[in-house]
Amino acid sequence: MNHFRRLLLLAALLPVLPAQAAPDIVLKPVKVSPHVYYFQGEAGMASQANRGFMSNAGFVVTPAGVVVYDALATPALGAAMMRAIRLVTKAPLKMVIVGHYHADHFYGLQALRQPGVAIAAHRNGRDYLHSDLARERLAQRRAELAPWVNEQTELVSADRWLDFADGQPWRFELGGLHFRVIDSSGAHSPEDLLMLVEEDHVLFAGDLFFSGRLPYVGDADSKRWLQALDRMLDAQPSVVIPGHGPASRAPRQDMLLTQRYLRYLREQMGSAVQELLSFDEAYARTDWSAFKDYPAFSQANRLNAYGTYLLMEKESLETGKESK
Repeated sequence: MNHFRRLLLLAALLPVLPAQAAPDIVLKPVKVSPHVYYFQGEAGMASQANRGFMSNAGFVVTPAGVVVYDALATPALGAAMMRAIRLVTKAPLKMVIVGHYHADHFYGLQALRQPGVAIAAHRNGRDYLHSDLARERLAQRRAELAPWVNEQTELVSADRWLDFADGQPWRFELGGLHFRVIDSSGAHSPEDLLMLVEEDHVLFAGDLFFSGRLPYVGDADSKRWLQALDRMLDAQPSVVIPGHGPASRAPRQDMLLTQRYLRYLREQMGSAVQELLSFDEAYARTDWSAFKDYPAFSQANRLNAYGTYLLMEKESLETGKESK
């Protein structure tokens, strides 16, 4: 049983809090361009204290309707998004783009699903929704985040699964604005999608871009992630809205922390694998001082290092096979 599954099992054994009515959550959108707004979650991991609000989501207002990117971590937060959007515009919600199927980014879909709204996601998300891991994750969240995640919380599928068979972005237009949905799958998750709002030069980057905090790496492919970061600036965005942390108006500069951290993980864990050290030995000997003061370090760093250690083992084995 791997480390992440052990954590899920421990969480499942926690006592479930009594059901109670959850008070309404009020979200305040931040405007970053003429048409684009986003909601910025708090620093750290999902908890009772922050009611699961620790990730970002956003929306784009056009004369013909609203496009939403991601849906936050609970149905209550998804409903709060809709109330906040209604204070900005009365235009109908038309499209929701799922950046990836991690719990903190899509559990709010339940509140956004309604007639006339199309939910689009990467086709790889279907595998996750039908997996044991998805069910285990939901059970964990019900234990940790009740009443915000409870027995009525559902895992919502997409109406349109994007396959990117031609290797090109999916483009669509709404109300005179042009959108580009970009496949970055296999970097942070198997189903990563970015969304560029062309006229506003705003890029929704999901969890491939973290601003002011350490990323959650888990079992991501950090090699492909670094390649995706290198390509991200090809769109020449003026503003990048990350999956966590404040929007960046200096994307190239703000990208450096994530790049530096991922490269350091690969360097340290890669050396440990070559030296045949155990993970515990590798983690204990590594100097984490350059990153320990960033938000989310205590919650995410050991899991990030462990996932990278396993990845470097896999890469080492694949390199060995290729050399034979």
